[in-house]
Amino acid sequence: MDAHDLRLLLAAVRDGAIAPEEGARRLSEGRAGGTVGGLLQLAHSTLDTDREERCGHPEVVYGQGKTAEEVVEIMGALAEVHGRVLATRLDASQRALLRESYGGRVEVDGRARTAVIGDLPEEEGLVAVVSAGTSDGAVAREASITARFLGARVVEERDVGVAGLHRILEAAPRVREANAVVVAAGMEGALPSVVGGLVDVPVIAVPTSAGYGASFGGVSALLGMLNSCASGVTVVNIDNGFGAGFAAAQINRQVTRAVARAKTS
Repeated sequence: MDAHDLRLLLAAVRDGAIAPEEGARRLSEGRAGGTVGGLLQLAHSTLDTDREERCGHPEVVYGQGKTAEEVVEIMGALAEVHGRVLATRLDASQRALLRESYGGRVEVDGRARTAVIGDLPEEEGLVAVVSAGTSDGAVAREASITARFLGARVVEERDVGVAGLHRILEAAPRVREANAVVVAAGMEGALPSVVGGLVDVPVIAVPTSAGYGASFGGVSALLGMLNSCASGVTVVNIDNGFGAGFAAAQINRQVTRAVARAKTS
């Protein structure tokens, strides 16, 4: 066990991610879980510590299917390496243990089911996150938190669905300022097509599972968005606010880089 491994182990014990008895056992066995070739090996997971260098952003933790203890340990390890970490799709027990383990160091959003440890990067550019109805808010919130974690400034336009078309028309001038737009909608999923006809930037459509029986858990919205007649609309999977926020942040990053290069040339 080298010095880096030892620091990770001690930090995990300090933060409550690993019980003192487990820390002592790992110390005696000399296997805190070291970083080798960009991989950090824990007892249950292999973390990609080089992803930020390759892709510009650190690995994000997907909480679904993991135990609360695993989430706490993984987030602690990644925060130690990168200084910040985002987790998505966290259930109530995972969120509770994160609060208990990290206290004020962790920002938990119960509606989006996310948690963030560490300071966010300086915001740049602009991503607009538009939601058709309040029922789509959790998915839209996940997209907003993801985009902010990746360094984008975010503006949210809530409850502007096509059932009251004047609402999105009123919001359109603000949405047009963005470098990329995320649109979350359930039911028939029409809002992304409307937005696509109002802006000159990429629109990332997120079908949500909000809707009555014939919406088939978001499949109707998904198919409607895939069949959009508006140019520039791309679609992520049902309820995938994270994927939409990530894609929008990447687009925003490229735009802000191009602007910065133009200013210095």
